Amino acid sequence: MLSRRESSRARYQSYRAKRREGKPDETAEAMAKKKARSRSFFHLFAQFWSLCRGHRAYIALALTTLTIVTGIGLLIPAATKIAIDYIITDQPGPTGLPEWLKPRLPDSRTTLLYWLGGAMIVLSLAAVLIGTLGRWQMTRVTKRVATELRTRAFVHAGALPLHRIYHYKSGGMSSLLREDAGSVADLLFQMIYNPWKAIIQLLGTLVILAWVDWRMLVGGLALIPLLFVTHRTWISRIRPMFRDTKMVRQVIDSTTTEAFGGMRVVRGFNRERAESLRFTTAQHYLARLEVHIWWWSRLLESIWAVLIPAASAGVLIYGGTQVLKGKLTIGDVMMFSTYLLMLLGPMETLTATATLIQNNLAALDRVLDLLHEEPEFHGQRTGKLVSRATAKGDIELRDVWFSYPRAAKKTAVEALAANTQTVDNGQAKTSAEPEPVIKGVSLKVRAGETIALVGPSGSGKTTLCNLIARFYDPTSGSVLFDGTDLRDTDVRSYRSLLGIVEQDVFLFDGTIAQNIAYARRDVSEQEITDAAKMANADGFIRELDKGYNTLIGERGVRLSGGQKQRIAIARALLADPLILILDEATSNLDSESEALIQRSLTTLMQGRTSFVIAHRLSTVRSADRIAVLEAGKLIELGTHDELTALGGRYADLLRLQVEGHKAMQLEAQKAAHTAAQA
Repeated sequence: MLSRRESSRARYQSYRAKRREGKPDETAEAMAKKKARSRSFFHLFAQFWSLCRGHRAYIALALTTLTIVTGIGLLIPAATKIAIDYIITDQPGPTGLPEWLKPRLPDSRTTLLYWLGGAMIVLSLAAVLIGTLGRWQMTRVTKRVATELRTRAFVHAGALPLHRIYHYKSGGMSSLLREDAGSVADLLFQMIYNPWKAIIQLLGTLVILAWVDWRMLVGGLALIPLLFVTHRTWISRIRPMFRDTKMVRQVIDSTTTEAFGGMRVVRGFNRERAESLRFTTAQHYLARLEVHIWWWSRLLESIWAVLIPAASAGVLIYGGTQVLKGKLTIGDVMMFSTYLLMLLGPMETLTATATLIQNNLAALDRVLDLLHEEPEFHGQRTGKLVSRATAKGDIELRDVWFSYPRAAKKTAVEALAANTQTVDNGQAKTSAEPEPVIKGVSLKVRAGETIALVGPSGSGKTTLCNLIARFYDPTSGSVLFDGTDLRDTDVRSYRSLLGIVEQDVFLFDGTIAQNIAYARRDVSEQEITDAAKMANADGFIRELDKGYNTLIGERGVRLSGGQKQRIAIARALLADPLILILDEATSNLDSESEALIQRSLTTLMQGRTSFVIAHRLSTVRSADRIAVLEAGKLIELGTHDELTALGGRYADLLRLQVEGHKAMQLEAQKAAHTAAQA
């Protein structure tokens, strides 16, 4: 039964309750990954540093320039003491300047002030120029790391098993690649560049404070343990929250992509308001989570917002009393106040950027989860190379059994984001263990032979073709190509021999020519045109405004179902495959168009090992052999005449279709007769 959708408030309260219990992510699968997901800061930093391999020299250059700039910045506040004690007042006045420097200085105090101001301006300009050079280097490295990580994540995601790709969904994967993989590179500034500046400034300031008054130094050092304790406690709480918000955002992106991809269905069932409500509720839920994180962030920032003025007041009181006692000068107090702010400044910076750091560390954590996922076939994609020139095309299935991998369970966070019902232990409802969909199928197919796969829906026809295409490996048994197990064959070279036309045609957002030439990018315009003619697509293509250069939109939305199907057939024709899989390839064509391209398909299948799936049995009569599947088992095998004479399941299916066709014709005649009488 369908469960009632919860409000964003109820989902947020449920989330907080599960977070307090410490089990917002406690599915069976998440528990298995718990150790990997509880990565420490140092582990994440080590992983991030490994991503910077090849750019470390530029990072070192940037940090070197930053050290110089920070050192210059530490010199400038000392000008306050020099101006007050050595120029403006007589404590000790110009006579207190070093003996080696006095002959080189003017006698006028006003001129000394101008010289001091000029020196400060020169140092500031030098710092700006050097700092710009270093920051440019770090910015360039940041963009390169982001590009490389996105590419690496994209390539790895493309190598995942199909059931894992389906788990992420297209919108969710786009969110992970675009947002998470992109924000990881910002850690170069947040976790290396800015902290390095803070450390240099902190150490330099401590040295200067120790030179002025060691008692003030002790007071400054007392703040460092407080910074460590507050951050350690705060980080352990806030990073999981950032990870949860990213998961919610990924779910929102995937459901939004899904809604717009199925907008015809949404409008057809008048569900625009329902989808809008689902999106709005999810956005409200995300906003509540983000506000919850903001309060945690604001708590720490508030502590430091009070601490810094309190420290300044302490310096003013202590330094003022020391001046009154004659132990410190006014210049000492002014300089110390400035350096104390420079000491607290890095701490405040670390506090202010800690939120961004934890946000991007959560992004890195999620990207590492993706990169650590096992690729398809456990990474064993290499093996014996095959080519169109040397391969024959024999296919053999030996006692093949197959079950689809168990669907990954949703975490409670994902379930709350998707607003689906969960059970008490935090696990989203899932189906039982999967049943085998292919059961002990054995079949030998000679090179160039055409095998038609027939049977009721759900009998395993498409699944069997997926095994032949090696989208999956059998649970047991084996699929052989030219006598070699596909597990021992190079995946890329084998798939280059395939041509597939599916019932659900997928076309890319581009021109018609680009879609036809998808498998072969080096073909000529004439070859594209010839393939389209063979697929009976050239006629309607030339009627379009820009012909073969017409943009067809995402998934070919500007074309009819039959037109998309013919372009898919032209794409397979141009690929010149050795093994051809036609999964209801003519299902979206009317009878006239089907008859027109059937001859082209017959030409296409000549000399190729072909597997044809069709519910309309009239389209498989010319196959060399017909394999009848039912409930995942191969129950009949033979030619059309042999199976018809056998009087088994194939004959029953044929009779039902013939009778259904006659019944439809009779109904059409009755309707026409009634209309004529009216």
